[in-house]
Amino acid sequence: MIQLRNIKKAYKTEFTSLQVLKGIDLIIEEGEFVSIMGSSGSGKSTLLNILGILDDYDEGTYTLAGELMKNLSEKQAAYYRNRFIGFVFQSFNLLNFKTAVENVALPLYYQKVNRDQRLEKAMHYLEMVGLKDWSDHHPNQLSGGQQQRVAIARAMVTEPKVLLADEPTGALDSTTSHEVMNLFQEIHQNGKTVVLVTHEQDIAEKTERIINIQDGLILNSNE
Repeated sequence: MIQLRNIKKAYKTEFTSLQVLKGIDLIIEEGEFVSIMGSSGSGKSTLLNILGILDDYDEGTYTLAGELMKNLSEKQAAYYRNRFIGFVFQSFNLLNFKTAVENVALPLYYQKVNRDQRLEKAMHYLEMVGLKDWSDHHPNQLSGGQQQRVAIARAMVTEPKVLLADEPTGALDSTTSHEVMNLFQEIHQNGKTVVLVTHEQDIAEKTERIINIQDGLILNSNE
């Protein structure tokens, strides 16, 4: 599903160049549930952004479902993101002026799905995450855990091949974190590939494989 070969990435300014990824080799098979761990500045978020086609890389190759992701136009990148990838963020990234069901339906709007179909599908995914009865609530009327569930439903509504999660439990208490991780495990058991960035060992241990990254290189990949 995901294959990285010698991926390098530097952030350049007029006077300096910071090498963030120094040659990443990684294979993630379809249907795997993996976590990427590393301290702040290790390169894990940059790696996730490259996987999510939010950022380009300088050297190497990245193939997603057999397609080479390199030098894409913004239109091409958006096409592959819409087709293959769902995102879940630490800060939820919900729109406060929209209800839960409207937030979940939003990606389908960009795919030009008609309104009735959008809302029907969004309700289905809200039910999947246990929030059907909260569909008409706005984000500020929901707890942190509920907001993250809405965000997960929104990521799933386009039926992506890969779900990418950047510190999805970082803003949650421990009990809610484990509830959210149980939801990720259910999604994985339904056949999705899930890649999760975290700095929390107990969260990483709920995945099938832990990939440790340090100073822009993969240290090991533990089953």
